[in-house]
Amino acid sequence: MTTFGAAYYAADIAEFNAADPDAILGRLAMASGDDTVEQKHAWQAEIALLKSALHQRTGHVFFEFTVPRLGDRIDAVVLSGGVIVPIEFKVGASRFTTADINQAWDYALDLKNFHLGSHNAEIVPILVATAAESRSHRVSEPYADLVYSPLLTNAEDLQATLDRALARGTASKIDPRAWIASPYAPTPTIIEAARVLYSSHSVDALACNEAGENLALTASAVDALVDAAERDRRKKVIFVTGVPGAGKTLVGLNTATRRHDESSETHAVFLSGNAPLVAVLTEALARDEVTRRRALGVAAKKGEVRQSIKAFIHLIHHFRDAGITATVPPSEHVVIFDEAQRAWDRAMTADFMRRKKRLPGFDESEPELLLSYMDRHPEWAVVICLVGGGQEINRGEAGISGWLDAVRTRFLHWDVHISPELRDSEYAAGLALQRLGTDANVVADRRLHLSVSMRSFRAEHVSGFVKAMLDGEQDRASEALRSLISRYPIALTRDLDTARAWLRAHTRGSERAGLVATSGAMRLKPHAIDVRAPINPVHWFLSSPDDIRSSNFLEDAATEFQVQGLEVDWSCVTWDADLRRTGVGWTQHMFAGAKWKVLKNEARVRYLINAYRVLLTRARQGMVIFVPPGNPCDGTRLPEFYTPTYEYLSALGIPPL
Repeated sequence: MTTFGAAYYAADIAEFNAADPDAILGRLAMASGDDTVEQKHAWQAEIALLKSALHQRTGHVFFEFTVPRLGDRIDAVVLSGGVIVPIEFKVGASRFTTADINQAWDYALDLKNFHLGSHNAEIVPILVATAAESRSHRVSEPYADLVYSPLLTNAEDLQATLDRALARGTASKIDPRAWIASPYAPTPTIIEAARVLYSSHSVDALACNEAGENLALTASAVDALVDAAERDRRKKVIFVTGVPGAGKTLVGLNTATRRHDESSETHAVFLSGNAPLVAVLTEALARDEVTRRRALGVAAKKGEVRQSIKAFIHLIHHFRDAGITATVPPSEHVVIFDEAQRAWDRAMTADFMRRKKRLPGFDESEPELLLSYMDRHPEWAVVICLVGGGQEINRGEAGISGWLDAVRTRFLHWDVHISPELRDSEYAAGLALQRLGTDANVVADRRLHLSVSMRSFRAEHVSGFVKAMLDGEQDRASEALRSLISRYPIALTRDLDTARAWLRAHTRGSERAGLVATSGAMRLKPHAIDVRAPINPVHWFLSSPDDIRSSNFLEDAATEFQVQGLEVDWSCVTWDADLRRTGVGWTQHMFAGAKWKVLKNEARVRYLINAYRVLLTRARQGMVIFVPPGNPCDGTRLPEFYTPTYEYLSALGIPPL
C-alpha cells in the first residue's frame, strides 16, 4: 500500500485492482472515522465502479483527496499519463443537477489554481450520477488553462467516459509522488476565509502562500501587541496597512475570533462601518455554522446562530452610540475598526449628532469619540485600526489623519504602533504623522503592513496597475498590464451584451461574476443599469446564479459602497461619464438635475477616483471594462464624454473585444 497524506487511500492502479475491496473499504473507514452505513455503501459502489473502469489502465488512483480551501474531499482522482481526472460520484442519483456539476467544476478549478503539481496538467473532471440516463461522452475543447468542462456519465458508461478523458493527455507524465507532495496554496475569498477563521479560530490555516505568510506574520504581530498591552497594563492604538485585497479584514477577524469569549478580559469585537460587508459575512458565517452543526446531528436555528456571531462582529455605529449614552467603559478591552480611514471627521460627526441624536453642541470627530470611549478603561485597552490607502469614498470621511490628530490632541498617553507604509502618499497621513511623532510614543513595525494581495491569486499586483492607470502614469500602467494580462485577463468593450457574454464565457462552476458601477453613474440607465435601485448585498454575493438577485444574473450593478471589502471572481466595470479622460488628465463630474456638473471640491474629486479604484480591484480572476459609445442625440451622453476614456484604456494595452 502506498500512503499519501492528502488522501484517505492512494495506490498504483494495478495495486488497487488487485486489492480486496473490503480491505480498501476498511482503510477508508479508518482514515475518515466515518462508519455510517450510507457512507460505506457509497464507497463500496465507487470501489466496484473504478475497479471495472480501470482494469486495463496504468497510473494512480486516490480516494477522498483533500481540498482544504473548499473544506471538502474529492471522491476520487485518477492520474494517468499527463491527465488528472477528479471524479465526483453521486451514488443512486438519477439526474445531473446544476449544484453537482458546479461541484465537479470547483474541484477541477481548485486543483488547477491552487495545487502546484496541477498547474500545467490537463484536468478533465467527471460527474457520475450512477442511475442517470446515458449522456454523450464527447470531450469539448479545453479552456486556456487546460481545464475541460465536466463530463457527465452514469455507472454503465463510466469506463468509456474515462477512456475518452485519459486520451486527452498531451502533457508530460505526472509523477504521483511529486504530485501529491507538491504545495497546496489556496487563496480564499473574504467569505471563504472568514468561514475558516470562524471554524478554526486561527489565521494559520490560510498561511499557505506568500500572501498567507504575510497575513500570518501581521496577525501574529497584532496578537503579540495585544498580549503586551494586557501584560504591561498599557493602552495602544495599532495601525495595520495593506494593498487592496491583502487581508486587512482577515487580520481583524482573526483577532476577534480568537478573543470572542465574552467572559475573558481580552474579549474583542470587530467593528465596521461597511454595512454590506457586515451583513454578508454574518449571513455567510451563520449559514456555514448551521450546516456544520446539523452535519454533526446538533439542532441549530440560524437566527440563534446569527445572534452569537453578532456578538463579535457588528456595525461601528452601534458601538459609537453606546459610547455616547454610557458612562462606563465598554465590555471589550480590544476593539478592531475595519476601514478606519472612513471614520467621520468632526464636521460630519457633529452634523449627524445634531440631526439624529439631538446633541447640538457635539464637538468630537468619530476617532475622538471612539478613542475616548475605550480610554474609560482605567488600565489597558487596544484599538486596532485597519487602514486601506485611497479607500475614502464618501463625504465626511476623515482619512487616517483624523485618528492621528485625535491621539496627538487628547491621547498622548497611548502608545502608537504604525506600519511604516502609513507615511506613503496614498494614505495622506504624512503631515499628521510628522506632528504626532514629536509628541507621542510612536513605534514603526514593518510587520504591520500587508504587501501582497490575496484577492487576485492570478496576478498579485493588479492594484499597482490600477493605481498607475488612475494616476495617469501611462508607461508604468502599460508595463504592469503586460506583466499580468496573461494570467489575469482584462478586456475592453463598448457593448454591454458583449461584456456579459465575456463574463459568462469565463465563469465556471460556482465562480461569481458581477456588474459594478459607481454610485454617481447616473447615465447608464439607457443600458438598463440604474444605480439608484438598491441591491441586497446578501443576495448579490451569496444567492445561486439562477436567482435574479444574484450577481451572476448580470442584471443588477453593485456600487462602491456595496462591494468595498468584498470581491467577485470576474467583474464588468461599467464606466460612466462621471470620470472622463481628457488631454490633460481626468475630469470629475456629478449628475445633478438634468445635466453633468464639474466637480471642484477636492474631497469629492478624491472620493470619485477612489470609487473607481475600489471597483477596478474587486475581481479575483479578471475583468472586462465597458465604456459606453455615447449618443450624439443625448446631451447627457455625448460620445466625447466617453471616447477619450476608451482610447486611453486602449492605449494602455487593454485588448478590445
